[in-house]
Amino acid sequence: MQAAEVKHIIESHIPEASVITAGEGCNFEVTVVSDVFNGLLPVKRQQLVYQCVNEQIADGSIHALTIKTYTPAQWQKLQD
Repeated sequence: MQAAEVKHIIESHIPEASVITAGEGCNFEVTVVSDVFNGLLPVKRQQLVYQCVNEQIADGSIHALTIKTYTPAQWQKLQD
């Protein structure tokens, strides 16, 4: 599996999200920025992203996934 595939999968489940992916093989790191995370606790945010790739985790296409989630406002603060 390639990072671009992981990005596409997450974007197809969270269409308004901005997704940055890194990694290859079966180990990936994703950064997801979306308004959908507003008001959600960090664990709920991660669960939302995991739901997008459950099938790939189950079949072994993804073995390890590091997830960072931000609202657009949080992301903007990091960029400043």
